[in-house]
Amino acid sequence: SNLCKRVILINNKGQFCWLMWYLQYGIAVCRQYSSGSAYPNVSLSTPLPGIPKPVFASVDGHEKHETKITTLENGLKVASQNKFGQFCTVGILVNSGSRHEAKYPSGIAHFLEKLSFSSTAQFGSKDEILLTLEKHGGICDCQTSRDTTMYAVSAEVKGLDTVVNLLSDAVLQPRLLDEEIEMTRMAVQFELEDLKMRPDPEPLLTEMIHAAAYRGNTVGLPRFCPPQNVEKIDRKLLHKYLQSYYCPERMVLAGVGIEHEQLVQCARKYLLNVKPVWGASTPANIDQSVVQYTGGIKMEKDMSDVSLGPTPIPELTHIMIGLESCSFLEDDFIPFAVLNMMMGGGGSFSAGGPGKGMFTRLYLNVLNRYCSYVREMVEIITTEFIQMTGTAGEIELERAKTQLKSMLMMNLESRPVIFEDVGRQVLATGKRKLPHELRELISNVTASDIKRVTTKMLRSKPAVAALGDLTELPSYEDIQAALSSKDGRLPRIYRLFQ
Repeated sequence: SNLCKRVILINNKGQFCWLMWYLQYGIAVCRQYSSGSAYPNVSLSTPLPGIPKPVFASVDGHEKHETKITTLENGLKVASQNKFGQFCTVGILVNSGSRHEAKYPSGIAHFLEKLSFSSTAQFGSKDEILLTLEKHGGICDCQTSRDTTMYAVSAEVKGLDTVVNLLSDAVLQPRLLDEEIEMTRMAVQFELEDLKMRPDPEPLLTEMIHAAAYRGNTVGLPRFCPPQNVEKIDRKLLHKYLQSYYCPERMVLAGVGIEHEQLVQCARKYLLNVKPVWGASTPANIDQSVVQYTGGIKMEKDMSDVSLGPTPIPELTHIMIGLESCSFLEDDFIPFAVLNMMMGGGGSFSAGGPGKGMFTRLYLNVLNRYCSYVREMVEIITTEFIQMTGTAGEIELERAKTQLKSMLMMNLESRPVIFEDVGRQVLATGKRKLPHELRELISNVTASDIKRVTTKMLRSKPAVAALGDLTELPSYEDIQAALSSKDGRLPRIYRLFQ
């Protein structure tokens, strides 16, 4: 045969002194060498005699069709993308979240997230579900956002039938036992207390900025269950909500790492003619409210009791300033994403090359110089907003576009991220834009696009969320005046006594 062999000779001192690769039929491809002697004289690019020419994998003509979508008779969409590997990620995404709770006490989506993968018609407990998944090396998770609820499982491909059966049972046949609901109440109360005590204020600020920007409607409704609603939510209320929103036409079964026809077959078997535990769906009760941006301010002063130990944390000022942009379904979404990268994309102190936060405007002009002066910090932010209406520099623009493209492509290396991208896009639009399409859209963004979307954004009222020591925080009217001015400067304050 033409198999390669390796021979290693050991000298009398026990050291490796010879290394030779040769073909069994006697053609040497590497010379004898030891310390200080000659190295192999055959180029790595030279084909080995007698070895078949390698055939490399190619995606030519395949990438355009990598995300396959099928709509079943009951309206449920099945979307998949094959990916090499022994494991797959499969899940059900539902067009349901806190923004749909206008007719209900806020907090139902939060409760459903905590109740996910509990006992069902087929599985007596959460432990039984986890043991079933363990047989296929699987894990499960449920996440809710303001507009989507996602039940997901990652497991071996050969366990796909079991996984889809389990997902169907968890979504459509939950028992919602009294003891499970009571445990969920305790878990929600603990999470609300933890949210207030957490040193990192970002989750609370994010909740506050949404409440300020969309006051009392859709995405401005609370994502976390308000404390006064914890005792109001019971099985009857949950079933009423599920009856309206958990219907097949508002669902997508998405999978990554599996054959599409196999996933469709499992969907027909477990999701086509299944009657939910709450009875027939009544989609007529769905809230059709349109998002209304209002702008405004939401402040909370006291953070003095937040401490990790006997030494209290210094009371800082945390502030978010937001302006209305656009929906991800609009054409301006990509220029807005590039604008985000230019102003402050990436972690402020993250390591790495250009585009990781170190070269963004807010990092250079705020964190480097004004991190301890609240009023000056706010003025720098408003000034940078105004200056974005000028012409963006070519190097700055290209850096932001490169950062956005690299972030997109690196994120899509992960199977769970691909799954979420496929599911969310198909749920929202019925199709999926592929990475190369998004990459091309990013490349086409020009400086005039940045100027146009910034000018459009500055026409809206600001939304402001502030937390902590607000003594030096400018008033909402001053922030609004600065964002309406030509230079972004705050109105001057004159004091008799400093």
